[in-house]
Amino acid sequence: MSKTTIMSLVCAGLLGVMLPRAKADEWDQKTIFTFNQPVEIPGLVLNPGTYVFKLMDSQSDRNIVQVFNKDEDHCFGTFLAIPDYRLKPAGRPIITFEERAAGAPEAVRAWFYPGDNYGHEFVYPKVKALELARANHQPVASMPNELAANIAKPATTMKEPSVVAMKQAPLKAEKPSEEEVEITEAFAPPPALQAAAKLPKRLPKTASPLPLIALAGMASLAGAGLLRRAAAALTVTK
Repeated sequence: MSKTTIMSLVCAGLLGVMLPRAKADEWDQKTIFTFNQPVEIPGLVLNPGTYVFKLMDSQSDRNIVQVFNKDEDHCFGTFLAIPDYRLKPAGRPIITFEERAAGAPEAVRAWFYPGDNYGHEFVYPKVKALELARANHQPVASMPNELAANIAKPATTMKEPSVVAMKQAPLKAEKPSEEEVEITEAFAPPPALQAAAKLPKRLPKTASPLPLIALAGMASLAGAGLLRRAAAALTVTK
């Protein structure tokens, strides 16, 4: 699968200006994208124009994405995502796309906030995910087709039924072979998590207890010597 960075997309004329972000936006990761051509997100095609991508205000779930118009007075939808990982974070926002057939709009794969290793990979309804998997020869995260209607229901809180239904959805991955597998089987965890998983739960007992026994014996002898000196001092005082 081809993952295209922001710089090459600018050259291709697909993605326009991406405005610098302020520190205040780090919580919701607000990012502004200007697309010069139509692009697809799950269940929706965005016409050329300026859009705002950001996370819903939640401390417990950082993978619910919302897309707004430039003025942020209209929400196009609420989208489920899974964590994506880049070994080296970029100094500017990054958006990656799935390859599509000629004439079809590019489909957004993932979005990364500046300086972050972890991004947000969009989860597509199963039918669309399978289509993208075949076109890109890589697995694509999917959710049940019947939840596609929930995407178009703009939400204001994490407790709204459409958001709750998506969060509880059994996520899968569609492979180019049309096989459906578990998310964990299709997407490898980040290198740091892989390394942590390989560490033994308990350190091996390879050292002999003899040095500890010897140290305890020496401490006992030293203690006995101090007691004798203290007793002698008391005798002299009397």
